[in-house]
Amino acid sequence: MSLDVSPALLAQAERGEVDEAAFVDCVKNSLPYAWEMVSSLVARLQVDGGDFADNQTPPPDEQARGQLLRALASDAIRGALERHFGVRLAFQNCHRVAVFPLDASADQRLERFTSIRGQLLNQSPLLRDC
Repeated sequence: MSLDVSPALLAQAERGEVDEAAFVDCVKNSLPYAWEMVSSLVARLQVDGGDFADNQTPPPDEQARGQLLRALASDAIRGALERHFGVRLAFQNCHRVAVFPLDASADQRLERFTSIRGQLLNQSPLLRDC
């Protein structure tokens, strides 16, 4: 199970539309490692500027790696994080998370990062089992 959904939030979903802020809060509480990773990268992008900010350090354990996978493999979670933080997210090798600004200034860098070539260049024997 990827999220710890409260009975109130589940009931809201069963009735129809869900408050996105409540969903984002559920993600924050359920996937704290993934939340911290994304929020720290967003802060770094805001402070340092540039085309993007990324993490190249593998997670400390499988639980943390699983959180990243669940957060970024789910269209709903990923989309909610992008809207909440006002960024575009990219993901490689089960740990390399990158945040890109929404404006067109980072489009080419995002395209390179998410390209087949970018994926191949980011391979490492150390990450084979991630």
